[in-house]
Amino acid sequence: MNFDPAQAVRLAHETLDIEAAALIGLKAHLNDGFARAVAMMLSVRGRVVVMGMGKSGHIGRKISATLASTGTPALFVHPAEASHGDLGMIKSVDLVLAISNSGESEELTSILPVLKRLNVPVIAITGGATSTLARHADVTLDSSVEKEACPLNLAPTASTTAQLALGDALAVALLDARGFKAEDFARSHPGGALGRRLLTHVSDVMRQGEDIPQVRPDTPFTDLMREMSDKGLGASAIVDNAGQVVGIFTDGDLRRLVEKGRDLRGAAAGDVMHANPRTIRDDALAAEAASLMELHRITSVLVVDMHGRLCGALNSNDLMRAKVI
Repeated sequence: MNFDPAQAVRLAHETLDIEAAALIGLKAHLNDGFARAVAMMLSVRGRVVVMGMGKSGHIGRKISATLASTGTPALFVHPAEASHGDLGMIKSVDLVLAISNSGESEELTSILPVLKRLNVPVIAITGGATSTLARHADVTLDSSVEKEACPLNLAPTASTTAQLALGDALAVALLDARGFKAEDFARSHPGGALGRRLLTHVSDVMRQGEDIPQVRPDTPFTDLMREMSDKGLGASAIVDNAGQVVGIFTDGDLRRLVEKGRDLRGAAAGDVMHANPRTIRDDALAAEAASLMELHRITSVLVVDMHGRLCGALNSNDLMRAKVI
């Protein structure tokens, strides 16, 4: 082995230059065919079935995943498996997105006549403008590149990058046409950070029932402190007889009163509370509660229902446990 670090870096730069040039070159290939492909994919009643062999197959799997997560129902079917029964997964209401750099992959071209008999439209992503795949496709997207990044000009490198970029371009055009929003994306990614931020509501993470620290305005100060200590929120709500929030008392309020030398032995909750505290609705997003806390530099917030009655409480630790922050 004769490893030259400088040569490795030089080849890395050259690879990126070649692949970047290939992507820029794709722009010249885009024409009305791209718009027709998007229109076809928008109108399909079934799913977009992505197919490809070898490295094109790997790219196809990624494209199908991107389409599915951005509002276009899609799946990947291996062309070789399709010839041995998996063609049954493709229905006349579907559309096939076939990927092949040469356009002559035997496993793919052999099933094209069957797709035609099923009246399944075919969109091709290929570098072979006059290939078998291109001739049989309803729309062809040209993914040809001047050369591969591979020094031998053999291993699929720039060509697969071009295929992937065209797949991303289709997905972006489709999600825009569908009016796909961040909330829609979150629904298909409930386990991710975005999903948690956009799908988790305050009611999902707030403390409820007996876990809510709350007292009446005439509650003695010692009982107020006992309630705060028992519930461990670092604050307590002060509510009237109807359950409406009239104030809050926090650990920070206690510290400030002690620093002032206030005699608290005969005080009631209403005497020391902070009136008209900030609250948040139980149907608000948990991310909104996090933003409220950050904006006002507070560590806890009271939760009210649509009638303004206390129904919960939460602090930054609750949001951290729910991985909202």
